[in-house]
Amino acid sequence: MPLHVHHLLLLLLVLLATSLPASATSSNASSSCAGRHDAAAIAAAFRYVRNFRPPSVRPCQPVRELRLPSRNLTGAVSWAALANLSALAALDLSGNALQGAIPGGFWRAAPSLRTVDVSRNQLGGALRVEESPRLLSLNVSGNRFTGVEGVDGLSGLVALDVSANRIRAVPRGLRRLARVTQLDLSRNAMQGRFPGDLPPLGGVRSLNVSYNRFSGVVDSGTVKKFGHSAFAHAGNASLVFSEHSTITPPRRPSPSPPHGKSKKDGSGRTTEKKTTRRSKKRRHLSVVAVAVICGVSSLAMLLCLVGCVACGVLRCRKKGGKDDEEEKKPQWGEKGEDEEDVVVTATKGASGAPVVLFERPLMQLTLADLAAATSGFGRESQLAERGGRSGAAYRAVLPGDLHVVVRVVEGAMAGLGEDDNPAAAATAFRELARLRHPNILPLLGYCIAGKEKLLLYEYMEKGDLHRWLHELPAGQPDMDDTGSGDIWEAAEDKRSISDWPTRHRIALGVARGLAFLHQGWAGGGSAVVHGHLVPTNVLLGDDLEPRISDFGHPPPSGGEDAAAAATPEGDVYAFGVLVLELVTGQAGWDEASVSWARGIVRDGKGIDIVDPRVRDEAAAEAERELVECLRVGYLCTAHSDKRPTMQQVVGVLKDIRAAPATPPGAQSQPA
Repeated sequence: MPLHVHHLLLLLLVLLATSLPASATSSNASSSCAGRHDAAAIAAAFRYVRNFRPPSVRPCQPVRELRLPSRNLTGAVSWAALANLSALAALDLSGNALQGAIPGGFWRAAPSLRTVDVSRNQLGGALRVEESPRLLSLNVSGNRFTGVEGVDGLSGLVALDVSANRIRAVPRGLRRLARVTQLDLSRNAMQGRFPGDLPPLGGVRSLNVSYNRFSGVVDSGTVKKFGHSAFAHAGNASLVFSEHSTITPPRRPSPSPPHGKSKKDGSGRTTEKKTTRRSKKRRHLSVVAVAVICGVSSLAMLLCLVGCVACGVLRCRKKGGKDDEEEKKPQWGEKGEDEEDVVVTATKGASGAPVVLFERPLMQLTLADLAAATSGFGRESQLAERGGRSGAAYRAVLPGDLHVVVRVVEGAMAGLGEDDNPAAAATAFRELARLRHPNILPLLGYCIAGKEKLLLYEYMEKGDLHRWLHELPAGQPDMDDTGSGDIWEAAEDKRSISDWPTRHRIALGVARGLAFLHQGWAGGGSAVVHGHLVPTNVLLGDDLEPRISDFGHPPPSGGEDAAAAATPEGDVYAFGVLVLELVTGQAGWDEASVSWARGIVRDGKGIDIVDPRVRDEAAAEAERELVECLRVGYLCTAHSDKRPTMQQVVGVLKDIRAAPATPPGAQSQPA
């Protein structure tokens, strides 16, 4: 082989030897600096959160802990972006004012989580926790969660705190959490069986089930272990506290010396006589003490018996003999102690009461069918703690895959007054059913069962406007999690509630619906005043087209303010407040906040209070439209004699945005 060939081979070997370590070094460097993207992920996660200041993050180290407690954070977190912190083990966002819902896919996308504390915020909806066996501690107390699902997938959970929420049923699978040592379910008005629905109490060191509605038996040993405060107001009469428990027997005294044997004192003399003398004296004292204790106990028991009899007589006289009726459980549920927990109380023999469906007259249904479709009007079918002015609302699926909302109304709310006439109720319901408009939620049917009146409405999958504005994150997620059932994740529509065209179209739709009611059903009947227009009464269809609900009811008694609200001018004012909420993204409006917003609009600084989620993405032309829409809110909240009519408001809103998106079927609607 020639010499130059050997030189070439040696040169190639040297080059390979030097290049391989360099490439390996660069690969390790790139992998070690993979955490540099975490800072961008955190910024994206808190993009729509006010008062957020990014924490210091080392560029080449992944973020394992994110602790932002009590930072006065307000807004909605983008949980999809937060899940990109692949090494995140500890998350603490407690003590803020964060809103929205936590999607189920977040837990699956963040498998490294060990501890999560989001307590004392304003998070809401159903908390769906997908399988996360590494999670050790979960604290969601002090929020607005209405349910917890999937806890059986938290096999490694040690501490769980869901106190001070709105959870009405014990989470399914809770009893399978065998490793839990700290459990707090207090202040939820939660229904369940104690201890059957709870984890094994043998390994639980800290437990609190107070202020709930449990049924079952609590033995004295359990009370002694966890303390009386853990069971304060934990249930009603169905929760029994047993007086019997396993008590460790006392130690037996040492046996006395056998007879015939005597002890000696220090001088060698026997002490048998002294011992006998002392024993007799002690026996005499014991007999006297027992006699005294028995006498005192007997007297105390006699006094207690007399007191109980006296209280029983007074209670019977006060209730007028109604105790037996109260002890009987209604056929399909019972009325709770709180007004917000009202459940249908079916009268005896009313299960065959017919259900009238206006568009399906041939469908033969009864009250029993509605009870079956709503799980006996149970908590699992209840849509909300309150059903607006009308009462509790329940979701039901009727034959033919008809999804409806069954809402319970009282006689006064149904427009019947105090006579409670079934014929008058049927007439009132038929009049309500005549209200047909693309922006009005139609009445599908009704059922009159004695004193119970039930109205059937179309079920709106997207929920209400308040939920979309304040309880769901803004923007479209980049996490594919449509299987969890969350509205935020499963939204097939790319339009977001946070972009301005959608919000304008919602405002215009609500204005059209109110104008339709005020002008006498488009000339086909008498005018209707809503009297309680709030975001929770504006429901959203699949295309995000708004529909007004909870209308057609007489105003509740409440003095001059209630009377003023139950006028067309009152509806215009309420619409103005709704517009201010739509544009600013702020909730909880009262007279002071309305006056504050009016002052800013009057000074020409309206752009300063526009929702930053909208303003950051809006073009210059859109900013002008936003300010003009604030002007509409300003005009509608003026003095009653200076407010425009809803028909005029519709015209102004149409002029603000020249070509609003018009949903199918809305071309023929009035205004």
